[in-house]
Amino acid sequence: MSLLKQINSPSDLRLLKPEKLVWVCKELRQYLIEVLAENPGHFASSLGAVELTVALHYAFNTPYDRIVWDVGHQAYGHKILTRRRDEFSTLRKFGGISGFPNPAESEYDSFIAGHASNSISAALGMAVASKLKNETDRKIVAVIGDGSMTGGLAFEGLNNASSTPNNLLIILNDNNMSIDKPVGGMSEYLVNITASQTYNTIRYKLYNTLKDKGFFREGKKEAILRFNNSLKALLTQQHNIFEGFNIRYFGPVDGNDVNGLVRIINNIKNMSGPKLLHIRTIKGKGFEPAEKEATIWHAPGKFNKETGERMVWKPKDEPQLYQDIFGHTLVELAKENERIVGITPAMPTGSSMIYLMKEIPERAFDVGIAEGHAVTYAAGLAKEGMLPFCNIYSSFMQRAYDQIIHDAAMQKLGMVLCLDRAGLVGEDGATHHGAFDLAYLRCIPNLTIASPLNEITLRNLMFTASRPEMGVFTIRYPRGKGELKDWETPFEILPVGKGRKLKDGKDVAVLSIGPIGNIVIEAVEKAKESGVDAAHYDMIYLKPIDEELLHEVGKNFHRIVTVENGTVQGGLGTAVMEFMMENGYTPAIRRIGIPDRFIEHGTIPELYHLCGMDAESIAKTLGEI
Repeated sequence: MSLLKQINSPSDLRLLKPEKLVWVCKELRQYLIEVLAENPGHFASSLGAVELTVALHYAFNTPYDRIVWDVGHQAYGHKILTRRRDEFSTLRKFGGISGFPNPAESEYDSFIAGHASNSISAALGMAVASKLKNETDRKIVAVIGDGSMTGGLAFEGLNNASSTPNNLLIILNDNNMSIDKPVGGMSEYLVNITASQTYNTIRYKLYNTLKDKGFFREGKKEAILRFNNSLKALLTQQHNIFEGFNIRYFGPVDGNDVNGLVRIINNIKNMSGPKLLHIRTIKGKGFEPAEKEATIWHAPGKFNKETGERMVWKPKDEPQLYQDIFGHTLVELAKENERIVGITPAMPTGSSMIYLMKEIPERAFDVGIAEGHAVTYAAGLAKEGMLPFCNIYSSFMQRAYDQIIHDAAMQKLGMVLCLDRAGLVGEDGATHHGAFDLAYLRCIPNLTIASPLNEITLRNLMFTASRPEMGVFTIRYPRGKGELKDWETPFEILPVGKGRKLKDGKDVAVLSIGPIGNIVIEAVEKAKESGVDAAHYDMIYLKPIDEELLHEVGKNFHRIVTVENGTVQGGLGTAVMEFMMENGYTPAIRRIGIPDRFIEHGTIPELYHLCGMDAESIAKTLGEI
């Protein structure tokens, strides 16, 4: 680690001779392996992007020059080179550094990057801003990859970049992977695309010569580009989609050759106009197990850095993960109902849609990183009589909000939206917490919103949602393991809009929704030890909410506490307050949930305590009210 220890910032890196860069990459990769073996994070993507990271900080004057990372899975090496080497072991820990780029953490992090496909749009905005401020020497780079080119936002950015004056450099890091294997024509296109470096060199020299002689004027530029692109397509027998956007294309080139990358970046970075460099990298580069099984090693947890053995949680005598309950139940339902299909945007393994893909592959669809498309695609299937279970992580479903309203709810289509990772998710932090779905869905007409107390309730909600004429039915559940070992019980219909009383009490009524109710059960017992007798109601449904139950609570209790694993603004607590006010009840109400701010990363118990959602904090609130 002799070289890496000398690099405290990119300015130190730029003092090295080019021949030292290969060794820097070797040390950086080894450091990533050593730290991530003990401190889990996104592993394979950052290993593959080591050479790109070093080349970018060597060729550009960061942080004055802006590097905008997409997703952030690739940016661990970037964090290490930008003054965070010594605290890298705190990655994704409570009070430590974030797993994603965040401008609040470092001036080298140009833009937040937790969701996919936004780097081109953000970088274009920065490039135009620099032009308007006459910062003619500032370079702006967008790095996109790891499957993000399947997102529609990326193409919206490309389209705007082609028509707006800018000098943006887009680097497409093509590792032929997202999290699971990429899908769709775009991925196949990137594998097969070709370009001649000799051609590009000649073209660049000829362009500059003719420009100096006054042959090129701005008004003729687009016509010349179109003619040139047509000529190139004729000669190479292949049309280039990026040059179809009038964006200069270079590549593909070896993205794991650091000196080659530095040379080509230096050759093209001062060219005027938007340009795209297509590099090919190996996801998991330098660690053989990750190279062989990139999906598993995307975020492998702890592992033995010498043998590559992963320290996998084995649920022998423990409850299974909620997503696995979903996956197995979906297969069970699909075998009984041939109308059922499954849809996921690039997360078949994470959402456990992989089980349906193995059992009934013709009825399971991975649509790539394209959440808006996933919902509308599901709506199209529903319109023609199929029953889609569309599984999207809660924080990613935010990207499909208009599609939920316009394409699904407005038409009252029969489809099931399964929101995995709802609530606080832990170490991935603010960009991934599923904090807002209860609030942002509650205001949409023609929508059912439910959340299960445990695995049996999850199965029964899925069964209930599969019944005819249920409309758009939303089920939210958290990341991680459930509560029960024996969950494979016979299916039972759960009447829509009906909750249930779990415990009688006389002092205060606690209303909860979802698995957070299990913590409430513990809190109610703790409160009883302090002399507080609390009743506990499991609402199950937020919309339609159980008004009969709320009337019972309003008539019998002067103190109410609501608990939800979601933002307190607009969720269950707000719904209860609205009902009580509109029906003339005047109880004192305390809302417990995710407060009105973005919550940092940490373990689930740490974050529950931070938000006052752990059993001790809830019991204390019951005593105070």
